[in-house]
This record gives sequence, structure tokens and C-alpha cells, in this order.
Amino acid sequence: MEQALQDERIPIADPENGAGVERNVVALGWVAFFGGLAQDMIQPILPLFYASVLGLNKEIIGLIEGCLMTVVSLMKIGAGYLSDWLGKRKAIVFVGYALSALARFSMGLAGSGAVVFALRMTDGVGKGLKDAPRDALVASSAGKRSLGFAFGIQRTLDTLGSVAGPLIVFALLRLWAGRPNKYQMIFFVAGVIAAMTLLIIGWVVREQRAAVKKQPVSFAVLRGPFAGFLAVMLVFTLGNSSDAFIILRAQDLGMATVVIPLAYALFNLVSAAAAIPAGRLSDRFGRRRVIACGWAVYALAYLGFALARSAWMVWVIWALYGLFYALSEGAAKAMIADLVPEASRGAAFGLYNAAVGVMALPASLIAGVLWHRVSPAAPFAFGAFLAALALIGLVLVPSPESRSRKAIPVA
Repeated sequence: MEQALQDERIPIADPENGAGVERNVVALGWVAFFGGLAQDMIQPILPLFYASVLGLNKEIIGLIEGCLMTVVSLMKIGAGYLSDWLGKRKAIVFVGYALSALARFSMGLAGSGAVVFALRMTDGVGKGLKDAPRDALVASSAGKRSLGFAFGIQRTLDTLGSVAGPLIVFALLRLWAGRPNKYQMIFFVAGVIAAMTLLIIGWVVREQRAAVKKQPVSFAVLRGPFAGFLAVMLVFTLGNSSDAFIILRAQDLGMATVVIPLAYALFNLVSAAAAIPAGRLSDRFGRRRVIACGWAVYALAYLGFALARSAWMVWVIWALYGLFYALSEGAAKAMIADLVPEASRGAAFGLYNAAVGVMALPASLIAGVLWHRVSPAAPFAFGAFLAALALIGLVLVPSPESRSRKAIPVA
């Protein structure tokens, strides 16, 4: 019975390939949904909790969140290599989500900056552990012709969680408006929702029968087409600053603060609605073409943010920006799965996720300098310029469809 359940395909079909999607792919999509929902429940209220409840100053807040980014990035590299070396994905994903769920629930009990720092670092370890092995598990669960479709499902459900989280928080804040412990209660709710991921991973997600061959820790994966693609991604990411600057730009153009969450929800809805069709396009026409389209849309959106002169324009540009995420994120992960053998996918996804995360810090620092010393439009013009450069570089990366899938030798 268990073997039959493991082999079962669920009735979600890719019309282009005429095949069902593995149960693992959709199950991991729901894991991403509940994980993203819990994350985006606490993210909007964390600064308020830090400042109004714990009385932390901006320097301490910056230190906590900066250390979090560093821990997440470093753990992503380690988790990828660990999952390849052990030949296990599911157990590491489970531990990662368990640490994050525990940290988010325990935030409701925190009473000092030191405790919050420890809990945020625990959450960071959990975040860093789960991403690379989860992506590798999705890639190994999907058929070769449906990688883009599979990652499109991941992106759609993850983004829908990011839409639902802030809306739930908005409702709870109104419901508990008079309660002094409203933030702590939201942390408890978020922790319980995060625990839903553990039930799905434990009962539904299956480790693949074909065990991943154990690999020693090595950077041998950093060669050939994957190294070229990663280098191009770093160029692109250097111009892709924190989305906080988009929110600041919306305010700068006169958008009311109370309306900004609705525009943000529109951005996520567009991204969620377009993710699966974009994934199917990458399966049919090639990853590189779809990524190129996504980066071109990004360049147009950032030019729009640079040139916009009134608040109503932000709605249109933000929707366009959501299309960029749909076109690029799933296709990029599918391209990595195409470029490296299965035994090295954990390491490849870990290096990719970590590199993108690490580059977010200098990208945001550059954007801040350009904003204050040049103009609020300058960071977006800079981002559009680097996207154009990355598009040129992408042309030089060999297409996965034309590459023989030979194993990368491990030192």
C-alpha cells in the first residue's frame, strides 16, 4: 500500500507534456505555502514589536536582521552540501522547518533583545537548512520535461502564502486592537501555522527511492555552464535591491501608506497567477528564453519606477514586477537542475540561494547611497542597467537543452 501511494501521481496535469505531477511536488508546494504564510505573518509586525514592545533602537534592529541574513546565506551552502553528502533531502527539510516553527512560536514568549536575537538566529538556521534540499527534492520528484512546471507550482503556492499572511495579520490586528499582547498572540498563531509544514513533510512527502550517491564536500560543481550562469545571476542581483526601496518609492510618489499593502498583494497575486504558465513555457521553449523575458520585464519595471511621476503608475508597475518574479524564479531553479547532475543538485541550489542572498546586502547598500546622494529614481535606473548587462551575459551561457547531462567529477 505504501509503495502504491509513493508511486501515485496526483491529478494535476501539465497540458504541454500530458503527464501528472508527482505527489511530492504538490506536497512540497503546500509546505512552501504554509511556511510562506507563517513567515509573512510575522514579517510586517517584527519592526513594531522590536521598537514598541522591546524598546530596541534602530542599530540593534539592524544588527539582528543583518546577522539573520548572514546566517541564512551561510546555512544554505552548508545544507546543500550536507544533503548531497548524506544522500538525504527530506530529513534536512523537516529539521529546517521545525526550527523555524519553534522560533516563530517562541517569539511570543520573548521579553528581551538577547532572547529575540537567539530566536531569530534559530529561525535563520532553519531557513538556511530547508531551501536547497527542498529544491533538490522537487527537481528529483519532477519528470525531466516538467521541471519548469514543477517549480512553477512551488512558486505559485509559496506566493499565495505570502498574499494570505499579511491579510490574516491585518484581520487579527483589527480583532485584537485593544490587547497589549496582540503581537505575541500573532507569533503564537504563526508558529502553529508553521507547524503544518511538519505534518505534510512527515506524512505526505517521500524520499526518492533512487538514493542520491553520497558525495564529499567539494566545490567541483562550480565549473562549466553552472558557474557561468551563477556569475550572470550575481551581476543581475547586484542591481536587485531590497523590495523595501519599492515601498519607499511608492511613498515618495504619493501613495498612501494604508494602500501600499493592497498594491503589494496585487504584486503577489500577479506573480502567483503567472508562475505555472511561466514554468510550462520554460519546459516548452527553454529556460534561458523565459529567464531572459523575465529580466527584460524587470528592466522595464525598474525603468518605470525610475520614471514614474504619480502614485497611480505604481499599481501598473508593481503588477509588471510580479510578472518578472513568475518568469524568472522557477525557470532559474529548473535551469540549475538541468545544468548539474542529480548528485550535485543540493550543493548547486545551496550555492545559488546563498550567492543571491549575500548579494542582496551590497545591492541594498548601493541602492541606499544612490537614493540619498543622487535621487530616489537612481537605484531603479541602476537596476535596469545591470539587468541589461546580465541579459547580454545570459546569451553566453550554454543552453541546458544542448548540453549532455554528464556527471561533474568530484574532487
